[in-house]
Amino acid sequence: MSDTKILVTGSSGFIGYHLSKRLCQEGLKVIGIDNHNDYYDVDLKESRLQKLSEEKNFKFFKADISDKGIVDSIFETERPDVVINLAAQAGVRYSIENPYAYVESNLVGFMNILEACRNYPVKHLLYASSSSVYGGNSKIPFSTNDNVDHPVSLYAATKKSNELLAHSYSHLYNIPTTGLRFFTVYGPYGRPDMAYFSFTKNIINGEEIKVFNEGKMKRDFTYIDDIVESVYRLIDIIPKNNNEWSEELGISSSFAPYKVFNIGNNEPETLMNFINIIENKLGMKASKKYLGMQDGDVKITYADTSELEKAIKFKPKTSLEKGLGNFVNWYKKYYKVDEK
Repeated sequence: MSDTKILVTGSSGFIGYHLSKRLCQEGLKVIGIDNHNDYYDVDLKESRLQKLSEEKNFKFFKADISDKGIVDSIFETERPDVVINLAAQAGVRYSIENPYAYVESNLVGFMNILEACRNYPVKHLLYASSSSVYGGNSKIPFSTNDNVDHPVSLYAATKKSNELLAHSYSHLYNIPTTGLRFFTVYGPYGRPDMAYFSFTKNIINGEEIKVFNEGKMKRDFTYIDDIVESVYRLIDIIPKNNNEWSEELGISSSFAPYKVFNIGNNEPETLMNFINIIENKLGMKASKKYLGMQDGDVKITYADTSELEKAIKFKPKTSLEKGLGNFVNWYKKYYKVDEK
């Protein structure tokens, strides 16, 4: 795999940065694409890019995947072997405020990636889906063979749409596609709009934190290194056509070269325990404001990762204690907390 050229969209994003860095360190050629939009702190994206630019086998294009002409031009020039699409408008709650941003990036942008993979054939397209596709499902843990037709946010609906679009292109054009249903990813260089990031910031600054659903939610928090390891191992697990396929074999695969995996820690934690660990790592107590459920939110996420474990012989395993400790240490160093 050392001579493989991999295109990573959203390379300055949280997962994209960590994955691109790992791929470069493995000796792979990485082409990064990111538009550095201002959904959250652009300086953080620039900081990630600066670190990636230190890798000799990393090449970057500042571009928006919703621009078909630019996407086609990059594919034509670079001819990637593998594509990992992580570019997306993120955030469940923001999708209620600004729905068209999700249509542009998550639907139009992904369609442009699919068309480019058709016109400039690739060995494998992997793309970010989300645990949010499970929406109103009540059966836990969430299995990739469960029906996911009841999204509770537009963000979730766009991610489900990505899986449907990918399947149609796998069938029509024989493009091997793998959907990655990520479960609440956290860690150093994370997203400022995520709870663990804002909790840490507010606790340090002596500001109140908002605790939704009275703190009774549970999340399958998954550390970034476990996400990266899983995606890295999946690159060579290329879906194949299966003429013997039927629904009884499970809906996470298909007669087409198509597959979907959950990537989660398989161990949901309560929001209150999550907050307690951050408090302990900071040595500070949070001032908490308890609120009800927010629109588009779900009470629990819980990944069945049995198919992932079988495919890649790896199970995400980083404890919340260790993962949040690493994040808090990074946060204090990056934002020079001890120097203030």
